[in-house]
Amino acid sequence: MPEGHSVHRLARQFGDVFVGERLAVSSPQGRFTQGAALLDGHTLTGSVAHGKHLFLEFEHGLILHVHLGLYGAWDFGGDDHFRGASSIGAPRKVGERELYDDGGGPAAYAGPPAPVGAVRVRLAGTHGWADLRGATTCAAITEAEAAAVLARLGPDPLRNLPGDRDAFAAAILARRTPLAALLMDQKVIAGIGNVYRAELLFRQGLHPWLPGAGLPADTARRLWDDTVGMMSDGVRDGRIITTPPRYWSGVGGDASGGASPVGLPASLPVPEQSHFVYRRHGLDCRDCGTPVALTELGARKLYWCPACQAP
Repeated sequence: MPEGHSVHRLARQFGDVFVGERLAVSSPQGRFTQGAALLDGHTLTGSVAHGKHLFLEFEHGLILHVHLGLYGAWDFGGDDHFRGASSIGAPRKVGERELYDDGGGPAAYAGPPAPVGAVRVRLAGTHGWADLRGATTCAAITEAEAAAVLARLGPDPLRNLPGDRDAFAAAILARRTPLAALLMDQKVIAGIGNVYRAELLFRQGLHPWLPGAGLPADTARRLWDDTVGMMSDGVRDGRIITTPPRYWSGVGGDASGGASPVGLPASLPVPEQSHFVYRRHGLDCRDCGTPVALTELGARKLYWCPACQAP
């Protein structure tokens, strides 16, 4: 499932290309026909991400609410005003990855192509188009309904609003649930998935089964700060990279092992050097040499170092 940084990149991409445009909204697949009719012909005024939820705001007070879930993805294209990923979403075999292309310029853009596959919703404007497939949630909702969704979510490190840091620390310290479970609870903190969960706990040297109530308040606040920094790097890079450059013996390549995608720095590490513990079961810990362990918690795989993250 795409983690929070990918959804924030989606929000930024919609803001760059589509905000201020009167959009043609359709449902080629037919499953969103009624919702598309409510949005068709209206102007997109805002694009907001919170955790793994995307809210596309229209001028008449309705909002397109999207949660990609395990299988959702957006595909994009357009003229030379369009800059960014040509595809963001799931599924991803290793970590998270985005696809890029060179655009093509005004002469190459004569409107969106014929839809391919099960396109739930298509947004088309003057300079580009966006197709959504496979999302768990795709709904036209009111501002009040959007507020109700947000009220169920914890603070988002990528928004990092005043009071969020203390609210996160208080939510952690109030529970005896293991930290590894709390970090995946979207009511405690919004946007973290399996990759960030494993890497954050390693970087902070925290045992995955330590109860939240057993964490010192200052450590909880440091955990928030590291989350803000790590996920902000993900927004910048378009990938989850948690290791600093001193751990890299080579650079370049996207998350599928190919050449660096257009628009991303060529100085990023190869995927095999991007993480401390995630998907490194049985390999030596980068810091102490202890084999990285793998277990399950809440039906999700959990990677950790028994020595660096000892109780």
